[in-house]
Amino acid sequence: MKKLIIIALLVTTNFACSDEFFDIKPQGRASQAQLTNKNGVAALLIGVYSELDGVGSGNTGRTSTVSNYVFGGIASDDAVKGTDAGDQPEQSFIEQYNWLSDNTYFLGKWWHSYDGVARANEVIQIVQSPDIKDMTDAEKTQVLAEARFLRAYYHFEAKKMWNKIPYIDDKVYVAADPNSTKIPNTEDVWPKIEADFDFAAKNLPAIQAQKGRATQWAAKAFLAKAYLFQKKWAPAKALLDDIVKNSGKTLVANYHDNYRTVTNNNSESIFEVQFSVNDGTNGNNGNAGDNLNWPYSASAPGRGCCGFYQPSHNLVNAFKTDANGLPMIGDAADGSLDSYNKVDLPNDQGISAGTAFTLDKSIPVDPRLDWTVGRRGVNFLDWGPMPGSTWIRDQVYAGPFTGKKWMYYLAEENSSTHSTSRRNVNNNFRIIKLSTVILWLAECEVELGNLSVAQDLVNRIRNRAKTGSVQDPTVTYKVEPYPAGMFASRGADFARNAVRMESRLEFAMEGHRFFDLVRWGIAEKVLNKYAQEEAVPGTEPSGRKFGKRIYMAGKTFTSKNNYYPLPQDEILNSQKDGKPVLVQNPGY
Repeated sequence: MKKLIIIALLVTTNFACSDEFFDIKPQGRASQAQLTNKNGVAALLIGVYSELDGVGSGNTGRTSTVSNYVFGGIASDDAVKGTDAGDQPEQSFIEQYNWLSDNTYFLGKWWHSYDGVARANEVIQIVQSPDIKDMTDAEKTQVLAEARFLRAYYHFEAKKMWNKIPYIDDKVYVAADPNSTKIPNTEDVWPKIEADFDFAAKNLPAIQAQKGRATQWAAKAFLAKAYLFQKKWAPAKALLDDIVKNSGKTLVANYHDNYRTVTNNNSESIFEVQFSVNDGTNGNNGNAGDNLNWPYSASAPGRGCCGFYQPSHNLVNAFKTDANGLPMIGDAADGSLDSYNKVDLPNDQGISAGTAFTLDKSIPVDPRLDWTVGRRGVNFLDWGPMPGSTWIRDQVYAGPFTGKKWMYYLAEENSSTHSTSRRNVNNNFRIIKLSTVILWLAECEVELGNLSVAQDLVNRIRNRAKTGSVQDPTVTYKVEPYPAGMFASRGADFARNAVRMESRLEFAMEGHRFFDLVRWGIAEKVLNKYAQEEAVPGTEPSGRKFGKRIYMAGKTFTSKNNYYPLPQDEILNSQKDGKPVLVQNPGY
């Protein structure tokens, strides 16, 4: 029997073969024909959205997580790398302004941005195919609008990182030709980013049936953000006014409701990235890109790892208020006359967990501090008072504080955490909120000379902080709106500084600070002052002195650091006819 089978196979091989025998279809990959229909387009579009969390581009998620905690947080005065000196040294280089083009964090972020762009372009190309017969023109237009919104978003992420970037659109992109995307990064890409967001704003619905999809309000907000980065105040104001007046969005009563899993997609949210856990799909890892940023204790949220991304003393001090409940700021737009960092808020730096410690809670602070920062002796959500250095991996190196906005309540453990890792949670990341829009609008009003209007907008945010819930009733919380006429009487520089400080307090530890400092044109001055002050011992009102971040001594931020270096690998890979088409940023 075996002999007959072998003979039959030989006969088939010799006499029944054709070229089709060698035409093997790729395994695990959908064909163009399979995707050229409504279901295929929908699947591809979901793939573009799935990149928003920053995970899944063939890189390590922390290099491109949506929170931008490395590039927007630890590179600023909001936060330090945290953990200990030896862990993730490439983050240390970024924190200390020692930026080299072979740092894999820059490469990971580039991969993510342009992987998102490539996915968006595939959707745009396929949805416009005449072979799609089961979609109406209206359905195709909406998909096109969502894909162009996402393409603009990913380009925007690259633009604020590197400034000089290539804009890859569907006319340039050819999936089968890796050379098609090798185009120079010398063109100003803002007009193309604007065009994509504008198309989306004109063709997306005001409300989407599925949470997380882009709406016309999200597109208008991002278009306004693009204008802000270019200091186009009037067109930005028009869009932001429209959102405030007509979107139907409202500020939630309690500030912290913007940072809880049970209040995902609330009335204030304009665009947020959806995280899920334990939903039956493969790899549903919530905010996996931020899974290092948890207290270093088995009795804390995340249950044990890894101590990264800790708030700075400078940030904590910024939440102090004066006797009138106002920020301790001066009349200089760059913050150089601010007084909040001259004396440090009492803390347990240098005091072991086994040593008796009572936090001086008499100094007035903005209540948003304790929804943003974990500090010893203050309630940590429903986990009880934060116990101090037992939650910190290396307090001498990184300080006594831990981040809080992405943490979960003890009562929500398991329901909000991944079944195999409590450091992966389903607490969505809110990229743009109504509060964001209100403070952007205040910024526009200052630059357009409407100081009283700007003050009213800032006071909307401060009044919410005043009347909302507080984390710890034993702390002296005091926050008040600015008195009538204060912006006008103190002048534009004070008003400008007040809006910028309010943005810092409202969105601290959300990965925006560095990019804001750059677009305001004050990064060099602010960050050099920060490095100098954070490197020397701190002083409490009692006179107690304590060490801070001595490793920042001598670190200098220069104008080249306004933008990161393009990844060296990408410059090498851009070679065409023997020459790279990408040009490195100045100074690198």
